Amino acid sequence: MRQPRSELSEFLRSRRARLSPEETPLLYTGGRRRVPGLRREEIAQLAGMSVDYYTRLEQGKLRNVSESVLEAVAGALRLDETERTYLYQLATVTSRRPRTTKQQQRVRPSVRWLLDGITGAPAYILGRGTDVLAWNPLASALLMVDLEKLSPEKRNMARLVFLDENARDLWQPWETKARDIVGGLRMHASLYREDPQLANLVGELSVKSPEFRLMWAAHQVWTVPHGKMNFQHPIVGELNLTFDAFGVPDTDQSLISYTAEPGSKSAVGLQILASWYSASQKDLQSVTGGDARSSVDAADEPPAGTI
Repeated sequence: MRQPRSELSEFLRSRRARLSPEETPLLYTGGRRRVPGLRREEIAQLAGMSVDYYTRLEQGKLRNVSESVLEAVAGALRLDETERTYLYQLATVTSRRPRTTKQQQRVRPSVRWLLDGITGAPAYILGRGTDVLAWNPLASALLMVDLEKLSPEKRNMARLVFLDENARDLWQPWETKARDIVGGLRMHASLYREDPQLANLVGELSVKSPEFRLMWAAHQVWTVPHGKMNFQHPIVGELNLTFDAFGVPDTDQSLISYTAEPGSKSAVGLQILASWYSASQKDLQSVTGGDARSSVDAADEPPAGTI
């Protein structure tokens, strides 16, 4: 990952570039422009500050920038709430200590018990860098990935979305899920800027996936805690689900759940999927002599390789 100053510069430039001069009639004078979007001096004018001050901010040369300045810049660039949060994180990064990443990611027993109690909806715990730390059986069934058999470093949602061969057919549309994942990683990267494994993840995906490389360069950020997602599942067909992300108290983890409207075709599909997965696991246990482990057992493995 780039240094914070570079990230801030690229983010502000990308947001300037997406603004149309025609949308700011007080500034627009017509004629050809050599740069897309607005110029630095135009953002400075809209934000009510000197061009020199805004230029130094965009170049990452200012420390301890006030909240009023950041709010003025956010307004001039028409940032949404998630983008404002991201701007604050990048702009203040030089004046605060980075969050520590030395602790191993652990899921509390009470959270695991809660996860095991969710039987009618796919659910899993996401940690730093979109690592999948724990899950219920229906989550594996929905994702069509045996999470239990994956090594800890491969149990990562970003890797699954961009590198798993089934992902592009499963998520509909795949591009929406991909952008969401990249946006989430952007937020993580601004918080854990000295995390070498998160940097390695971004580097690996940039090399292996041209789509990831382009989406990462676009500097999109995302923290929407709920929404809708469609799946084209090879076992039960189309699933129209609603997702919710719940922060786990006193951690940087989130519980992600997918649910369907009661009585809907998708709700029936989830029931069928649960029955199919249960039957397939019983068949597996009969072949292996009952040696298949639960997701909780797998989550108890030392998290070597995880962020």
